[in-house]
Amino acid sequence: MQECDKLEKMDEFFASRLHEYDNHMLSIEELPEAYRKLAQLIPTDTQTLLDLGCGTGLELEEIFKLHPHIAVTGIDLTSAMMDRLREKYPDKDITLFCANYLDHDFGKEHYDVAVSCETLHHLSLEEKIGLYTHLFQSLKPNGRYIECDYMVGTQEEEDGHFAENRRFRAEQNIPDGASYHYDTPLTVENQIKLFVQAGFSRVEKVWRKNDTAIIVAAKK
Repeated sequence: MQECDKLEKMDEFFASRLHEYDNHMLSIEELPEAYRKLAQLIPTDTQTLLDLGCGTGLELEEIFKLHPHIAVTGIDLTSAMMDRLREKYPDKDITLFCANYLDHDFGKEHYDVAVSCETLHHLSLEEKIGLYTHLFQSLKPNGRYIECDYMVGTQEEEDGHFAENRRFRAEQNIPDGASYHYDTPLTVENQIKLFVQAGFSRVEKVWRKNDTAIIVAAKK
């Protein structure tokens, strides 16, 4: 289980760790390879891309190597992290929104591809199915959503994380829907079920190393 004394608000958690964030993420054994794999899964003719929880843009570095002219819309709760992203890619076509992607209007059939990387494992099941439904609607026909995230190997692990999250939130009197940082990863199998429930017709786990997996969900 995770070591945690008190849950922190999501934006404050990441803002307080800004200076160590990139080095920490890149030190995780599988993540540099995961970033490269995610970029390779984006079709070569992609013009518009939605990046959920874009943070400092670690995944964009690999994406821009293969797709230098892609137009990116990034959404993140933490403005300081997006400031770092802007500094990294001053010459790229990037539109950024400081917002909760659970509430943001993505539009209808606007994007060729949507991606998320190491961000959705903080959400509840209800939040995920709502988000995936909106993502499905935001993608053009034949679009795809690529999720790279922390996923557990067993139902017992998944249940344990959710039980601990409920306990912490109850102890701190955190209201339902409030965005606080705690990992609640799903199994790959349960992730795939949610994508299908949201309307995606072809869903496949394409890569996994340690606790990080990549799933591609396609829209007809």
